[in-house]
Amino acid sequence: MAKIVSIHSFRGGTGKSNLTANLAATLASRGQRVAVIDTDIQSPGIHALFGLDEDRIKRALNDYLRGTCRIEETALDVSDQLGAQRAAGGALFLVPSSIRAGEITRILREGYDVGRLNDGFSELVRQLRLDHLVIDTHPGLNEETLLSMTISDVLLLVLRPDRQDFQGTAVAVDVARKLEVPSMYLVVNKAPAAYDAAALRQQVESAYKVPVAAYMEQSDEMLQLGSASLFCVRYPEHGYTREVEALATRVSA
Repeated sequence: MAKIVSIHSFRGGTGKSNLTANLAATLASRGQRVAVIDTDIQSPGIHALFGLDEDRIKRALNDYLRGTCRIEETALDVSDQLGAQRAAGGALFLVPSSIRAGEITRILREGYDVGRLNDGFSELVRQLRLDHLVIDTHPGLNEETLLSMTISDVLLLVLRPDRQDFQGTAVAVDVARKLEVPSMYLVVNKAPAAYDAAALRQQVESAYKVPVAAYMEQSDEMLQLGSASLFCVRYPEHGYTREVEALATRVSA
């Protein structure tokens, strides 16, 4: 059975999509068959991390939700983005959401059947013989987010050391507990280097009663890369990469 991992943040700008892409790539580089699905239909962007532009995206999640194609037809093999780090048997797929303005406004206007999205998750796992399905969610709480949380084996909540993030994360943690998510972890991201990492980690764990599975400092290299490619492939020895590797080990345990 594939393990379903949802990565969520209550607010935007936490680095959630970067974490999703790099975690999936790390799992695939260990010989796992992994798919990332971009359910942030309102503001898609994870495709850029895999070197994709509008011309290469022929079918998207939007097409599946409208019933015009099968879910596996939207999956793009992006294993080449792993470079030399790709292990035998490993594969990485991406199901993107459409980045065309007309498609985004259409699905916002017409809506979609969340039950069909759930069916798509199961079918994708079966058709691609996945070990892990990693879901990049839309920030905040909506039907799609609640579905992702409900079906997840592991939920990662990403937050910055920011008062608004702290308050919003408290809401997300409470909802996840009510939904009885089997495993939930926090990821502190974009922490200023001047902060005491051990003290902040302890503060966060004490506040939410949820373990902090990864702690990433604000990175100049991440800013310079500008989501142009996978950070863990470009900077394999970086502290961020080491945290993602530790997170991958915990997620796949």
